[in-house]
Amino acid sequence: GGTSAAGALRLPGLHGYAVEFSPYCPGRVACAAAQYYGMAGGCGTLAVLEQNEAGIVLLRSFDWNDGLFDVTWSENNENVLITCSGDGSLQIWDMAKTKGPLQVYKEHTLEAYSVDWSQTRGEQLVVSGSWDQTAKLWDPAVGKSLCTFKGHEGVIYSTIWSPHIPGCFASASGDQTLRIWDVKTPGVKLVIPAHQAEVLSCDWCKYDENLLVTGAVDCSLKGWDLRNIRQPVFVLFGHTYAIRRVKFSPFHATILASCSYDFTVRFWDFSNPNPLLETVEHHTEFTCGLDLSLHNRGQV
Repeated sequence: GGTSAAGALRLPGLHGYAVEFSPYCPGRVACAAAQYYGMAGGCGTLAVLEQNEAGIVLLRSFDWNDGLFDVTWSENNENVLITCSGDGSLQIWDMAKTKGPLQVYKEHTLEAYSVDWSQTRGEQLVVSGSWDQTAKLWDPAVGKSLCTFKGHEGVIYSTIWSPHIPGCFASASGDQTLRIWDVKTPGVKLVIPAHQAEVLSCDWCKYDENLLVTGAVDCSLKGWDLRNIRQPVFVLFGHTYAIRRVKFSPFHATILASCSYDFTVRFWDFSNPNPLLETVEHHTEFTCGLDLSLHNRGQV
């Protein structure tokens, strides 16, 4: 609950693909956006927004010559972000600089659709996922990728670090699987046939290192326990079109949020007999990006 105080900011001509709250500054959000619904030929914008008494204001914006599909904040510098784009490249931006990007990494051969900065202490690692069916491991201080992970038989839509296990990440793919990887070993650690449809999103539970959730084109969310992958721990129905992104709550072990091509954001508690808590219908188009604040318990 508590989603009533919604603020809005329009970015004319741009379609949002990802939003991420700053881990440092409450109320600060990065948005990765693209022209023409991300079709080839459009440009992209990284917009950094901030909520204050006046509402939501545009703090900074950076343009790129291709659509931006995902964004992640640095875990060691509050001004640094990484985006990924339709030309297969990753861009490092510094909000303290007027121009950008600081660096561009171009190794993926097709759209780079996912990027995530590790949250576990003692490592500064970034993982990216691409439509070229590979995930790549990066150290932002090194000019080229450290490792390439192959195994998916379809495009990769989502790559997310475990918040618990150093060097462990999950990937969700059009090949209908969720896969678990360990950066210390080149091959896949675990393959979960998660849905009989493309899997567009996944996330790790913040309170249980063995629990993940997937969201797919079949309109369902499924929970997976890595110790027993024969069947899901939970299945949540309610969305009427493909689920574009899913995130576990940072404050509650059993609460998660999802957004969809059905224009809605839905909140769930999988421990409830009636798990759908709330359906929010603020948007009038595909809802692609979603994040839950680490600072403000009710803010999404």
